[in-house]
Amino acid sequence: MTTGRTQPDIEQTIRVEIYNQTYSIRSDGDNDYILRLAEYVDRKMRDISSGTFTVDSLKVAILAALHIADEFHQLKESQHQSDMQLASRSAECAEMLDRVLKHKDHPPQELEMEQ
Repeated sequence: MTTGRTQPDIEQTIRVEIYNQTYSIRSDGDNDYILRLAEYVDRKMRDISSGTFTVDSLKVAILAALHIADEFHQLKESQHQSDMQLASRSAECAEMLDRVLKHKDHPPQELEMEQ
């Protein structure tokens, strides 16, 4: 019998490898998405480790986290700027539309032409 409610997502465990360590991640989300995230973190850590002299994986992880946080905040700021521009442009369009609609209600006056 159907009650109209959706069944809760089933939690799954997925194994990922990040910087030569295997982790079991429990999630009720998309496994492919989790794999892409793990690959991204792994790639960041490898990029960081190739540019530094440290072999301490904790330090590499912290530096990678800082880089990822920087990317996130830059994208967030960029999105905020885009939102502000869109809001401004939307307000301009609404103002122009209001002017057009006001003039629509009042027919234009005829101009006398000089002969």
